[in-house]
Amino acid sequence: MTLRSIMRSVVAVRAKIPQDAFTATALGTEREGSGVVIRDDGLVLTIGYLVTEADEIWLTTQDGRVVPAHVVAYDQATGFGLVQALGRLGLPALGLGSSGKAAVGDEAVFVDGAGRHVDARIVAKQEFAGYWEYLLDEAIFIAPAHPGWGGAALVGEDGRLLGIGSLLLQMERGGEDFDINMVVPIDLLPPILDDLLTRGQVDQPPRPWLGAFSAESNGKVVVASVAKGSPAAKAGLKAGDIISDIRNEEVRGLADFYRKVWSGGPAGVEVPMRVLRDGRESWLRVKSADRNAFLRKPPLQ
Repeated sequence: MTLRSIMRSVVAVRAKIPQDAFTATALGTEREGSGVVIRDDGLVLTIGYLVTEADEIWLTTQDGRVVPAHVVAYDQATGFGLVQALGRLGLPALGLGSSGKAAVGDEAVFVDGAGRHVDARIVAKQEFAGYWEYLLDEAIFIAPAHPGWGGAALVGEDGRLLGIGSLLLQMERGGEDFDINMVVPIDLLPPILDDLLTRGQVDQPPRPWLGAFSAESNGKVVVASVAKGSPAAKAGLKAGDIISDIRNEEVRGLADFYRKVWSGGPAGVEVPMRVLRDGRESWLRVKSADRNAFLRKPPLQ
């Protein structure tokens, strides 16, 4: 498969979000990125933060045609978003590859909806914990970085989709820092695709959500901020707090923190935590919630 044929399947995504949406302050009300056509009927896979709470979406093809679309689903666990073109895209679907078979050192091409591409190499496949209560067991990291990473398509040498671009990060190697992209692996999609298409979400209880934005520092979990009106805010968790224990078990880093919170049961479960604040320890009990309950639902089509 040629680069030109791959590019035909990648579209630009533009979304508008209401001013009063829960994510408007953090992610903005106008978001732009890319998406990949994965079915001939115009189903487009993108990164979910571009389209969550959107009430207006437009897809632009490589030849400049603009087609309206609507949100089908946004999966919190993987970060994938699905949108459906409301007009005829007439673009070929890009076949799904196997991200599990991709190896460090493999070459790939990273393509965005504006027609830009980067000839990249997989530099790492490892766990990734995001500050917004997000965890991937094995994310893909590539270099050099693409300037338009959000929703861009990582395509293997066989011309099949390996993943969807999510973040721009930095990696240190040999005493020097260089930019890399984090990519959500495509193998996470097939097990949940039918649920997303028929239900708009995965058919399982939602994970408990706290609404705490946290970072890891020397193995400790430090709260950077809390979302307004979130369970964490209501329980009194504050920026600067260090979370040392969950249910009397020591927290060993950000990924371990998330796993301990999620292991206690579905959304709504109470999460007791030991917090170090200004040199003093105290216990907080956070009644978790379903994150989706705070978000605007996609408008009916």
